Amino acid sequence: MTEIIKKEIVTLPHVKEILESVKPDDMDQIQRWTADYVTKFAKADSKKAQKMVRQLVEQCDLTEEEAVEVVNIMPVSLEELRAFTFGWKKLILTETLEKMLTILKEGTQS
Repeated sequence: MTEIIKKEIVTLPHVKEILESVKPDDMDQIQRWTADYVTKFAKADSKKAQKMVRQLVEQCDLTEEEAVEVVNIMPVSLEELRAFTFGWKKLILTETLEKMLTILKEGTQS
């Protein structure tokens, strides 16, 4: 049985980076499925994703968990971001949503 040493909220790109360090032959079935998933859906590299999370927390007053969710989804429009954040049960001003989109756009371009 594996012992849990630390729990941490991580982005899909970070998961991808972690799993890339494991040989496919050494992975169990769930790890292979996860590696396949993050390869398809991680939309930035790990360092850029971590920077975006940090910026979203600092500049948009999001929790780390909310910021990771946004970076994992990478919404591209105000409507998509609004639909996604609606489930958080907190009011986010349009100005803040626009700032979030700017951070995501800049994070994937640089």
